[in-house]
Amino acid sequence: MNLQSGSYYWPSTWGSIPDYPSLDQDITCDVLIVGGGSSGAQCAYFLADYHLDVVLIEKQKTGLGSTSTNTCLLQYSGEKMFAELVNIFGDDYVTRHLQLCQEAIDDIEKACSLIDYDSEFTRRDTLYYVSYEKDLERLYKECQWLQQRGAPVEWWTEQEISTNYPFKKRAGMYQKNDAEMNPYTFTHGLLKYAKERGVRIYENTGMTGEHYEKEQSVIQTTTGKRIRAKKVIYAAGYENIEIKPEKKSRFVSTYTVTTKPVEDFSSWYNRTLIWETARPYIYIRTTQDNRIIIGGLDENTDVAEERDSKLLHKRDRLLEEFNELFPDIHVEPEFFSAAFYGGMVDGLPIAAEYKKHPNRYSLLGYGDNGTVYSMLLAKLISKAVAEDRDGDLKLYHQDRPLKKKALYKSS
Repeated sequence: MNLQSGSYYWPSTWGSIPDYPSLDQDITCDVLIVGGGSSGAQCAYFLADYHLDVVLIEKQKTGLGSTSTNTCLLQYSGEKMFAELVNIFGDDYVTRHLQLCQEAIDDIEKACSLIDYDSEFTRRDTLYYVSYEKDLERLYKECQWLQQRGAPVEWWTEQEISTNYPFKKRAGMYQKNDAEMNPYTFTHGLLKYAKERGVRIYENTGMTGEHYEKEQSVIQTTTGKRIRAKKVIYAAGYENIEIKPEKKSRFVSTYTVTTKPVEDFSSWYNRTLIWETARPYIYIRTTQDNRIIIGGLDENTDVAEERDSKLLHKRDRLLEEFNELFPDIHVEPEFFSAAFYGGMVDGLPIAAEYKKHPNRYSLLGYGDNGTVYSMLLAKLISKAVAEDRDGDLKLYHQDRPLKKKALYKSS
């Protein structure tokens, strides 16, 4: 799958990445993780503290793929509002999903404190503003729903926004306890943490086939060697779809610009994360070295050539959108990219299990909160694998119940 094109900021933040060997012999293990990007690294991190023989394989270099283009706004709110998800899944179900997203950000913060590499984790607030009058009531209801469940959000009027920012918007939701980080160093830090605790990591080792014999998965690899595993976690990001298709998934094209460093952020209140109710939307954040990441303006295409043909135009449009918000901040692009962006039609990520192939899991942390969703699912899948506990994992099954079928009750 041609995931992305352009130039990427995150790999430039760290020059000397670790090397891992290729698989050169047949091996066995308790758990095999397929994928050495962010999702696979998160699984390895959680499983590393169990007394299990864990192996991770990556078909190219670890930490590349979508990890390189991940803008890494860590938010508990998603593109589909919680108050609207209630209509699909029910209130108890969605309230628990909110709690798990909040816990996932806390888990990311804890992991950043344990790994050796600086992942630049920083708590940030978010301004989620109303783009059009028709969105005003929807966002206000979302704010009320979150407040009723104890989330630290406030409703900001047009005056409050214009007092704190150099732009005017009808209203917005000011959300606290979100975060930002560097996904590239985070991923490599998790892999190092896992390796030091016994997880075996092989890169330039792709999966070419699989079959099931004697209650074990047998994976064939690009190096010509085989891996026998009692349990398998497919955590290959968007390439998971090539391993196990998922009918709920959808793909569009998205665009990102990372600017040269900026000197003055005085007009940018608290250097908040910023996004909007418009669809397609734009979102912006800052980095530790004072750059600005501007992303969005998604296109409804999953054809790489069509996606890439619009890159320069989208770069310029994103810069124009930013300048409309912050006319006092001069920005120049340094990195810009086009990439596929995946989501689920019902708004929740998926942790798929397969009745015909027991002990196999697919981690599909697709959506605008991909890093948060992947951390959430990696933790739940790891518990299911290591402790044989399903728990909240059933919220994210591919055949999860809709409100008309069953109401979720937390266990």
